Amino acid sequence: MKICAIICEYNPFHNGHKYLIERARELSGCDAVLCIMSASFTQRGEATVLGKFERAVHAVRGGTDCVIQLPAAFSVAPAEIFARGAISILSRIPAVTCLAFGCENANSDDIWRACDIITSGGDESPLRRSITDKMKGGESYKRSLADALGALGADGTLVSSPNGILALEYARAIKASGADIEILPVQRMGAGYGDGELKENFSSASAIRANLENAKVAGNVPDYVFDAIKKVNFNGVNDRADALLRYALCSAEKSDITRIFGCTEGLENKLKNCIELPAEEIIAEATSKRYTSSRIRRILTANMLGIYSDDVNRHIAEGTYIKPLAVREEIKDEIFAELSRSSLPVIIKKMSLKALSPSGAARYAMPESAAHKCYQTDMKADFVRALIYGEQPQYDYTVKIVK
Repeated sequence: MKICAIICEYNPFHNGHKYLIERARELSGCDAVLCIMSASFTQRGEATVLGKFERAVHAVRGGTDCVIQLPAAFSVAPAEIFARGAISILSRIPAVTCLAFGCENANSDDIWRACDIITSGGDESPLRRSITDKMKGGESYKRSLADALGALGADGTLVSSPNGILALEYARAIKASGADIEILPVQRMGAGYGDGELKENFSSASAIRANLENAKVAGNVPDYVFDAIKKVNFNGVNDRADALLRYALCSAEKSDITRIFGCTEGLENKLKNCIELPAEEIIAEATSKRYTSSRIRRILTANMLGIYSDDVNRHIAEGTYIKPLAVREEIKDEIFAELSRSSLPVIIKKMSLKALSPSGAARYAMPESAAHKCYQTDMKADFVRALIYGEQPQYDYTVKIVK
C-alpha cells in the first residue's frame, strides 16, 4: 500500500479541506489518504471548536481513510516544530510516500529551491549575509528573508503566507530526516489562511470560527459539520479559558516559561508582570513587531499544558507513538496493518499503552520514556479542552470506525 499524508488541524473541517483530500487522492495515485491532525489545541494556542474524535470522523466522512493524532507537543508549537514533529511520525510509517498540502505556490520545484537555499551555507551564506544587511537597514526579518530569497533566484513570496512557510518547513523536515517522502503542493482554493471574511463556499477556518452563528457558515462546511457546530455550547468558554491561562501563568516559574519555544529576551518577565490582566489584554500588552499575538497565545497555552522545548526535541529524536482517531471501516484492516509496520507503538486499545513505557520503569525508577511523557501531555491537553468546553473527555484509546 502507498499512502498520501496530510498534516492538518480541521478546526473545523470545511469545503477547502475536502477539496484538498480529493486532489491529494487524485494527484498522488496512492491507495489511501492519511491525515495527521492536531488534537485538542492548535498551533495558534486555541482549544479546538470540536473534540478530536468528532473532527476525525468528519474528515473520514469528508474523504480521508484514516486520521491519526498529532501530539500537543508538536501542534502547540512554531511552524518548524509543527512540521518536524509531524514528519517524525509520518517518516516512521513505511507506506507513507508523499505529503500533500495546500499552498498559494503549487510548484514543488520552487519549494525545494527555497528550502535548499535556506538550509545551506550556515551563518556565512549569501542568504544570511543579505538578511543581516537588510535588517540593519530597518527591514523586518520576514521581509528581509523574502527579499534575500528573491535575489538568490527563489520565490520569496513563499515566506509571506502561513501556507508557504509551512510548505518550506515540511520540505526542511523531510530533508533533515532523510525520509523518502515526496511533497505534493496543491493550489489553494478560495480564501487565504487567516482571511477573516466569510465567503459563500470556500472560507478559511478562522473566518468560519469567527462567524459560527452566521447562516452563511452552512455553505462552507459539510452538513454534518454544521450540525455538530450548532450543538456546541459556547457560553462561558472564553471565561474558562481565560481563568486557566492566567492561573497557569501565575503558578509558573520564570525559569520554566523560558523553556517554551519562542519565549526569549525577557518575555517571561513581561508576561508575569501582566498576570492581573485578562488573557486577551496580556496578549495585547506583549504583542510587538517581534512577537505576534499568535506567538504570545501559543506561549501562554504551552505554559498551561507544560510543553517545553527540551522535552519536545527529545520527543522528536526518540519517537512518540501513532494514535489512530478514526478510520474508514472498509479499509481499516489494511490501514492498521500498515501502521503496525511502523517503528512506533500504535495505540488502538488500552493494553497498547504499556508500549509507551520502558519495562519496569515505575518499579525501578527508570527515566520516563519520551513517548510516555508526550502521551501524558496529550492527556492533559484533552482534559483542559474538556474543562474549557464543559465536556467529558473520551477514553484516549478509542478509535472511531466510520462506515
